[in-house]
Amino acid sequence: MRGRRTFNDNIWLVLKGLAMGAANKVPGVSGGVVAFVGGFYEEFIYSLQKINSKAFVLLYKRGFKRFYQYINGKFLGRLILGMIISYFSVSKVLDYLIEHFELYVWSGFFGLIIGSIYYLAKDFGAWRKKNIVYLLCGIIAGLSISFLEPAKENDHLIFVFLCGIIGVSGMTLPGLSGSFILILLGNYVLLLVDSVNALFDTLTEMIQGDFSFLQNSLRIRLLKVLAVFSIGSLAGLVTLSHVLGYLLKHFKKITYAVIIGFIIGSLGVVWPWKIKQYDLDAAGNIKFDANGREVISYYKRFFPTEFSHETILAIMFTIVGILIVLSLDWFKKD
Repeated sequence: MRGRRTFNDNIWLVLKGLAMGAANKVPGVSGGVVAFVGGFYEEFIYSLQKINSKAFVLLYKRGFKRFYQYINGKFLGRLILGMIISYFSVSKVLDYLIEHFELYVWSGFFGLIIGSIYYLAKDFGAWRKKNIVYLLCGIIAGLSISFLEPAKENDHLIFVFLCGIIGVSGMTLPGLSGSFILILLGNYVLLLVDSVNALFDTLTEMIQGDFSFLQNSLRIRLLKVLAVFSIGSLAGLVTLSHVLGYLLKHFKKITYAVIIGFIIGSLGVVWPWKIKQYDLDAAGNIKFDANGREVISYYKRFFPTEFSHETILAIMFTIVGILIVLSLDWFKKD
C-alpha cells in the first residue's frame, strides 16, 4: 500500500480507472494490462484481497470509516469512479469508433499490447527454463481461447451470474480479456451493450421525472440482468483477487511469466486484419439472434497482401499504440 497521495495522484488514479474501464469493454483487450503497465496491479489485487470477513467485522463493530481504511478504499474508490465514468463516456466513444473505424481501432490496440509485452518483459530479469515453460503455457492458453467459437446468447439469471464471475477476469488477469470471454459465452452484447444502455436510458428518464420504464418489461428484464451480472462480477473480483494475491506472494516469477504469456496469446484476438464470418442456416442465409443481430460464427484472420492507403494507416496506428506504452517508461525515467 502507498502512503498519502497528492491531488495529482488521485486525478491519475481516476484516469487509470477510465483506461481500465475502456479496456475492459473492448473484446481482446484486458483492463488488467492497464493496471500492470500502469504500475498499480499488485496494489489493486492486494486491496481487493482485503475485502474479506475481517473487513465486514470491522464494518459492523467499528463503522464504515475503519472498513474503508482497511480495504484501501481511497485507492479502490477512485479507480472504480474512473471505471463508472468510462462506461458512460469513453466506452461509448469506443463503440462508435469500432463501428466506423474498426481496422484502425484494432491496430491501435494491437500496438498497445505489443508495447505492453515489451514493457513487462524487460523488467522480468533472468528467464530460467522453468519460467520459459510457464510463459509458453500462458501463450498456448491465450491462443487457444482466442480461437474458440462463440456460443449463443443466454439471459438466464444463473448463467448471467456465472458470466459476471468469469467475465471480470479481464480486470484481474492481464492478457485474458473479460469482454472476449463474454463473446465466447454469447452474452457480450446483452451484458455490456444492451443492459448498460438500458441503465443509462433509465437514469436519464428518472432525472427527467419519467418513470414509464416501470411498465416496460424488456427494460426491467435488462436491469435485472445488469444487477445480477454486477453481483457476479463483484463475487468474481473478490474471489480471483484472493487467488492471485496468494500466487503473487508465493510464486511471483511464475505468475508473471504466465501473465506475459497470456498477453502474447491475446494478440490473436486483436489481430487487426480479420473478416467476420456469420452463422448460416441450411439455405445459406445469415442467422439472427433474438434481438435481430447477425450471429458471428468466427473471425477469418489474414495478412494484408498490398500496401494500400488503409494498410499503411493501420500500421501507423499500430506504431502509435506501441509508442504510447513506451512513453510511459520514458515518462517515469524523467
